Amino acid sequence: MTEEPVKRPARVVVADDQTVVREGIVMLLGLLPGIEVVGAAGDGDEAVRLVAELAPDVVLMDLRMPRCDGVEATRQIRAGYPGTQVVVLTTFADDASLFPALRAGARGYLTKDAGGDEIVRAVESVLSGDAGLSPSIQRRLLERLSEPEPQSASEPAEPPDGLTAREAEVLVLIAEGLTNQEIARALHVSTATVKTHINNLFAKTGLKDRAQAVRYAYGKGLVRPPAS
Repeated sequence: MTEEPVKRPARVVVADDQTVVREGIVMLLGLLPGIEVVGAAGDGDEAVRLVAELAPDVVLMDLRMPRCDGVEATRQIRAGYPGTQVVVLTTFADDASLFPALRAGARGYLTKDAGGDEIVRAVESVLSGDAGLSPSIQRRLLERLSEPEPQSASEPAEPPDGLTAREAEVLVLIAEGLTNQEIARALHVSTATVKTHINNLFAKTGLKDRAQAVRYAYGKGLVRPPAS
């Protein structure tokens, strides 16, 4: 009788900016069957670097981190290292966190009150090609999909001049008069991340200041003038 090959554990990187939380998650994962923690990151930039270095199967990704947030890190990982899946593990289960993460390529989404069994199931699900979503997240996703589309003017299919979706979002907020600090709070990222997005979008568009950015946003239809 042929013996079945032993299934190797899933190699996991944990990304969370809070040291106590990160170490706690690593400790918990070390007790779970079928999971091997191969690295831990304190922000999105470090998470991307560890993925490039270690080629893990899964990253358990917090969303709200300094320098590079979890959504942007997820986008970079899925674009550059498609063999690594991302499961969001966050305190927040609101739409402002959920949908950008899923659009960025996350295949799973759990809140930090998830138990060990739930984490294992999510990791196994994303590795088998399924979505690893907690029941509450699945319900919210179905509710959102069942909501009628708002009646609004059509938006451009893609941001202009090679801007990323996040850079276009920052540009719109600039045009609405928000400061860097206010943009950071609105997007749940650091001011340093906002400055990076602004530098990138200025470089791509040839803009030199915020006044030009406002005119550009209106000219490209990213922002519409208020009705008279």
